[in-house]
Amino acid sequence: MKTGFIGLGIMGKPMARNLLKAGYKLVVYDVNAEAVRELAAAGAETAATPKEVARQCDIIVTMLPNSPHVKAVALGPNGIIEGVRAGMILVDMSSIAPLAAQEVAKSLAEKGVEMLDAPVSGGEPKAIEGTLSIMVGGKKEIFERCKEMLGKMGTSVVLCGAIGAGNTTKLANQIIVALNIAAMSEALVLGAKAGVNPETIYQAIRGGLAGSTVLDAKAPMVLNGNFKPGFRIELHIKDLANALETGHEVGVPLPLTSQVMEIMQALKVDGKAGNDHSGIIQFYEKLARFEARKQ
Repeated sequence: MKTGFIGLGIMGKPMARNLLKAGYKLVVYDVNAEAVRELAAAGAETAATPKEVARQCDIIVTMLPNSPHVKAVALGPNGIIEGVRAGMILVDMSSIAPLAAQEVAKSLAEKGVEMLDAPVSGGEPKAIEGTLSIMVGGKKEIFERCKEMLGKMGTSVVLCGAIGAGNTTKLANQIIVALNIAAMSEALVLGAKAGVNPETIYQAIRGGLAGSTVLDAKAPMVLNGNFKPGFRIELHIKDLANALETGHEVGVPLPLTSQVMEIMQALKVDGKAGNDHSGIIQFYEKLARFEARKQ
């Protein structure tokens, strides 16, 4: 049985590689020809369109930037829907709006195709390691059929509810991550400008209640002035926009999310949209006119 994989970006490429290493026969597609060539060199077959991927596979994984990209690949001209047959499964691992996932699932269901929305958390390092956290929405029986495959890309694979629940959970995840990074940034800049070595602050607090996976992942990057993405600010802006939109739809105010969104928007205007989201600290450093770096 062949598995399709569409979307070979920062996250998708290492995820597809891990499936190849696990023995899956992949058919891949991406608009980036170089990424396709890399996967072909690693043993994958290639296709010219998402439609062609669908014609060759029983399960298709998509890992794309946002809702419009998923809709175009799944439902647009030469899209997945044009090549499907009843009984196929689409596992969309993109981080998109929950309503968009439900819309795509509804259209595919008319063709007899099942769908899971299964966004991930962990960034590029965990995508490479195959240790992502995967949050899944969809039918339990479809989840069980795909769980082994998902386990080749992540160490935590949790069914969160019906279709759309995966992306709702991911939005919650992204709010918590963004607020953690902002809090870390505010604290390190305060401590550093007040005269304490920021690395000492990090080491002193990481084992206490303020310690977190986010702190351990992002503080070392900040202290070394390394803002090479793992997860770009512009992508986190996309996720927070989806969170705010969803919050408005269901009647949940998100005041702290709104504040961090404006911090990220300021960094985007300042030309830093391509930085890792740990680069949020640069907003605070600019205000304080002081950098919190390893001494």
